Amino acid sequence: MTVWIVVSILALVLSPLAWLMPSRNQSGKMDLRLQARRMGLAMQLAPQQWPHWLPSEPPSPCAEYHRPRRAGAADRWSYWQTTPGTWLNQWREPCEDARLQPLLATLPANVYKVEAGEQMMTLYWGEKGEIKDLQAIDALLKALA
Repeated sequence: MTVWIVVSILALVLSPLAWLMPSRNQSGKMDLRLQARRMGLAMQLAPQQWPHWLPSEPPSPCAEYHRPRRAGAADRWSYWQTTPGTWLNQWREPCEDARLQPLLATLPANVYKVEAGEQMMTLYWGEKGEIKDLQAIDALLKALA
């Protein structure tokens, strides 16, 4: 009887430690983020106001991967992925830029937005994927930055 009491007390004391262990999903995201850092990508969680016309609302805050742009890059644009491979701008017009289309086609289905600003190339990703998805993201940001 005392053995069961001791085992119960130990289980009660050690059970909060199980809550501190990261889940499989969290471990996968941490691995992707470390790999991104090794590739030279910067990442942060950024709150977003998503357009109301997206079929499903992406998370907010969302993982934002970015790379600085070269000096003199003056073009500014944003494209949202509504369905895999379908990229629309803020007026819901499809992407018709011949330079961007093949690059955007290589991205995973859970990339929500790609944006070019004066100083940064930014990509918002759901972080569900593998290293090959991260490599496609890195290739796109390098090509457009």
